[in-house]
Formats: sequence, structure tokens, C-alpha cells
Amino acid sequence: MCVIGPTAAAGSRRTGRWGGAPKLIYHGRMVRDSGSTPTAAGLSSREVILTVARTLIGEKGYDGMAISDLCAQSGLPPSSIYYHFGNKLGILAALLERTFEELHALFPNPSSFDDLAPLERLEAWFSAACSSLDRRPDYLRLLVAISVGPQKDSEVVRRTVRRIRDYAHASWVEALTPIFAPNGGEEDEALVERLAVLGRALTDGLSVSESFDDLSYSSQVAPFVSLISGLAEHRGGGGPQARAT
Repeated sequence: MCVIGPTAAAGSRRTGRWGGAPKLIYHGRMVRDSGSTPTAAGLSSREVILTVARTLIGEKGYDGMAISDLCAQSGLPPSSIYYHFGNKLGILAALLERTFEELHALFPNPSSFDDLAPLERLEAWFSAACSSLDRRPDYLRLLVAISVGPQKDSEVVRRTVRRIRDYAHASWVEALTPIFAPNGGEEDEALVERLAVLGRALTDGLSVSESFDDLSYSSQVAPFVSLISGLAEHRGGGGPQARAT
């Protein structure tokens, strides 16, 4: 497996003649750096391909990404791409799997804030999650980019996307349960499930707003928490009493 050689280790980040994304020197060739993953010496050829693929899919969509584009921007031959991934769909599947692993590493768990009152716990968790998305908007952009086109129906793609979606949903359920269903109950738990879908849909939609309206994820934390607080107070299970006194 190829790795970045000594040249890359010795300060090989460069900016193109006309500015734009920095470049890496990869075995003497220029490699585009999307800024979305570490670029230290030792980055494998497989990771270089995935980094470039993430950028290209974000710019052109999956259908618009050609193997020739990957070769041109990674500095690697087609044989290296086919060796690692088999085909173009294999690249997408591997990229989604890496995205899932990075989400686990980047996103906080609601249980990290268990020392707070229920509403404050939700606000702290959602604030941390939105801050992570503001720093790495490419995560949800990737899912939006592959949500159109036949590739979304591939079993390997659907399976990994489902894992990502289920992970997000479970996090929302864990964050909302202390507010609306601290003691269980079928009706209260059903409400939590519906609100978890709404919360996940909010972040999905903000991936579009972030791109077109210059609207950050973090800017919507306070409005959403206010809605949740109002609903909890209306149901008699939250509001001011759900916050620390």
C-alpha cells in the first residue's frame, strides 16, 4: 500500500497558483486537499482516494464523479483505484463507511451531559452536535449528494446509510427521553420517537440551508430548544421544572 513519501512529510502543503484548495505532494505529484481529513505523512493511497472522492461528490454529485477525475486530482493511476475499491460504487460504499466511523468519533453522546437537567442536557448535546456539523458540513452534504440517483438503491449503500441514520435517530431518542418519557409509557415513548424523526430532519434540512442560505447549524439550537421546552411545559412534563433550579 502506497504512502506519502518523505517529500510530503517535509511541509508539502501548497496552494495552487490561483489559490483555492491546498495541494499535497504525493510521490512527487500534486494531490488536492479538501481540508476534511488529516493530511499528515503516512496517509495511505486508499485514504487519499476517499478524501478526493468526498470532495468530488460534494461538488459534482456521485454521477458527476468520473474515475478520470479521481486520477487527476489524487495523482494515482486507475489501477490503484480499482485495486482498492473494485469499481466506482465500491468507492462510495467505502466513503460512507468511513463517514460512519468519523461520525462516531466526532459526535458527542447525550450521556456525556447526564449531570445536567433534562432540557439543559438536550441543549448542551445539540449545541455540541451542531458545532461539530458547522466544522464538518461535508458529512451531511455527502448524504444529500447521494440521495438522488440510482446509487441510493444499491444494497451496500442503503445498508451503510441506514446505519448512519439509525445512529442519529438513537441519539435523538436518548437526548429527548428524559424530557418526555423519563418513566417510560407507550404514549410518551411514541412521542419521543416522532420528535427524534423531526430533530434528525431538522439537521438534514440545515445541510441545505448551510449551503444556500449561509445559515449555520448552531444558529438553530436556541429556537429548537425553545420549541421543545414549550411542548414539554404544555404537556406538563417539562418547561422550567425540567431545568436545574
